[in-house]
Amino acid sequence: MVRSPCIAICSLGDKDMCIGCQRTGDEITRWGRMSDDERRAVLLLVEQRAREQGLLMTTLATRETQ
Repeated sequence: MVRSPCIAICSLGDKDMCIGCQRTGDEITRWGRMSDDERRAVLLLVEQRAREQGLLMTTLATRETQ
């Protein structure tokens, strides 16, 4: 089972997006009913959103393997 990205900083900010886990209110609400494939797709969006906001950066090791 794919685990939730929740980090217990739960507050919806601009664009109905949680400032902690970067999921939308709809994604949070539906998480329990999603298949693992749907959850993985949301996790990709979460990563993209975090990178766009400067909350997640690529490490040197990651860049060297790409």
